[in-house]
Amino acid sequence: MISINVNSAASASGLNLGKTNDALQKSLSRLSSGSRIVNSSDDAGGLAVSMKIAAAQKRTEATALNLQNVQSFLQTQDGAFQVANKVLSRMSELTTLARDVTKNSGDIENYDKEFQNLQNQLISLNTETFNGVSLFSGSKTFNAASITGGTMLVPTSEDGSQTTTATKAPINSDPWMNMMINGFTTATQGGTTLYIPVGSTSGYSLTDPTTGVSTSGATVVTNATTSTLLYANSDEFASVSQMALQQLADMRAQNGSETSRVGFAQDLLKINAINLEAANSRIIDVDVAAESTQLARYQILQQAGTAMLAQANSSQQSLVKLLQG
Repeated sequence: MISINVNSAASASGLNLGKTNDALQKSLSRLSSGSRIVNSSDDAGGLAVSMKIAAAQKRTEATALNLQNVQSFLQTQDGAFQVANKVLSRMSELTTLARDVTKNSGDIENYDKEFQNLQNQLISLNTETFNGVSLFSGSKTFNAASITGGTMLVPTSEDGSQTTTATKAPINSDPWMNMMINGFTTATQGGTTLYIPVGSTSGYSLTDPTTGVSTSGATVVTNATTSTLLYANSDEFASVSQMALQQLADMRAQNGSETSRVGFAQDLLKINAINLEAANSRIIDVDVAAESTQLARYQILQQAGTAMLAQANSSQQSLVKLLQG
């Protein structure tokens, strides 16, 4: 039926042209933004997953940055260990020089002046910090409770479920290191000489790593009769210095193992961040090749729709001819 009031063909053409224009605008938005999901209605589920992955990626990158700082902390600590090693080696050398039978008491006392200054250097190392955080635990005073040092729990995963530790070694409160600084007293157990650090705790058990003999039951004295001066007890200091060097080596080995662990954890985080970025890209980023093809299609449909709408509108002109007779 031909009607003056209704042009169904024009209405249909207009509707189709409107849909084509909407699709064309969406395609242009995707290509210009580089994102497949411009509005949440484009892919609600995909957008939710993308937001969670993006957040996990940011946390992963932040955790990797934190591990870089922890690695710097451990490297700074190792630098202090290197200095402590040189100091203890020199102190050990001085204990040997002080045992020279050809040296008189004045000569040995001169050695002792350097020895005491090196003791003060060991004390000052304990105050070293990294960004205000102490590199070492304890103080120059012996404390049995702080022998194991302090540990910092370091997250190695973005959700914090995996952790490692960074140890704040007891560089001065370690018994053997402390005896090099504050002196010691000796006791005999089973014919073996035991070295006991100066302190305020009684009943402390210390196992000599060389003999394996424990000081269990011995009393940790407050005012040891043994002098801290090198020339007064160079023989004893020679034995203690060897133990102190061994303890320092153990601390440095712990530092090296933690640095290695942190380095590998950091590598894993970097790989995870790359994979998360790729996973998120697959969800949210536009496929430029496919979308460009769609854009060309919509442009052709727009042109065709515009032409057909014009044709539909002109079809009413035949009614005028009929009315004119």
